[in-house]
Amino acid sequence: MRATIAVLPGDGIGPEVTAQAVAALRAVAARFGHELTLIERVVGQQAILDEGTALSDETFDVCARSDAILFGAIGSLPARFARAGGARPEDALYRLRRGFDLFANIRPVLPLPELAAASPLKADIVAGTDLVFVREMSAGLYYGFSEDTALKPSRITGTGAETVAVDTLRYTRTEIERALRVAFELAARRRGHLTSVDKANVLSSSVLWRRCVEAIAPEYPMVTVEHLLVDACAMKLVQDPSAFDVVVTENLFGDILTDEASVITGSIGMLPSASLGPTRPGSAARSALYEPIHGSAPTIAGQDRANPLGAILSAAMLLRLSLQLPEEASAVEEAVAAVIRSGFRTEDIAEPATTVVGTTEMGELVAAHLTAPAGANLA
Repeated sequence: MRATIAVLPGDGIGPEVTAQAVAALRAVAARFGHELTLIERVVGQQAILDEGTALSDETFDVCARSDAILFGAIGSLPARFARAGGARPEDALYRLRRGFDLFANIRPVLPLPELAAASPLKADIVAGTDLVFVREMSAGLYYGFSEDTALKPSRITGTGAETVAVDTLRYTRTEIERALRVAFELAARRRGHLTSVDKANVLSSSVLWRRCVEAIAPEYPMVTVEHLLVDACAMKLVQDPSAFDVVVTENLFGDILTDEASVITGSIGMLPSASLGPTRPGSAARSALYEPIHGSAPTIAGQDRANPLGAILSAAMLLRLSLQLPEEASAVEEAVAAVIRSGFRTEDIAEPATTVVGTTEMGELVAAHLTAPAGANLA
């Protein structure tokens, strides 16, 4: 098949890990005979320096013409690089999310058995964990900076002891229901259990969230629905993570809970994600952006120390969800597992008797497994 992918490496360790995800995609294309056109553009800090904005119109147009977006990471701009007008690297991601209406963020948590010792949780607690988060990502507190302050105020007013900060958590039924349907569909294809996480004992937005769940549930009789308050969910994630199948929640809760869940796998560097938008007019395809869930980690940028596996597994999600290539996606996932089984680790998941490698070598090992003849021993 032929496909075009916009590649936006971003800031910090973003270019390092994205380069290894790109190498995996090129290895897949060579192995399976696909033609992938990869168009790289700057976003974030470098784009502000070069183009005066975190995401130029030209880059946005490249993304709009592409079949999917592969994203690295972005981070706060050092004050010495700040531009007049207050452009920030994070503006790039917000524009992509708003511009393509990326409302459902999918984050799978599937620990590899060989990494059990890398998790701070006991191995018997981690064993059997296989869950997926669906995080609503188009509304909520993070969008309180809207220009329409009458609806979504986020501001600080007053001075001294009278200083007041206000953020507004706003959701519409439409915004909630479309994320819920993604979660219900996913649960129906998996083990048929959906945990909806809210704070309905305190927040009106969560009361509406729970009403929407109850309204949609009868359409999916094959799915068992469980409601869980966010604080109880945070506790259960580290007590009994294997009890979860699909977890759906709002924007802020999803951000926090998935970072917590990342320790189950041994490192936040292991988690991929997909951000999905509505289906495109006249097509079954969705707008979609794929990225590891970690940040730009500027303290280790350029040192060949970052874990690229979350980025590589994000490329696998791109193959499966946007390009409809499940065999190729599984090949990438198996290559990652094979490298881990062979004893190779980046420093964040290292343990005694394993071989610590850098970002580039880890990516090269995965690519080598993707291109090696069947049965080859690459250990």
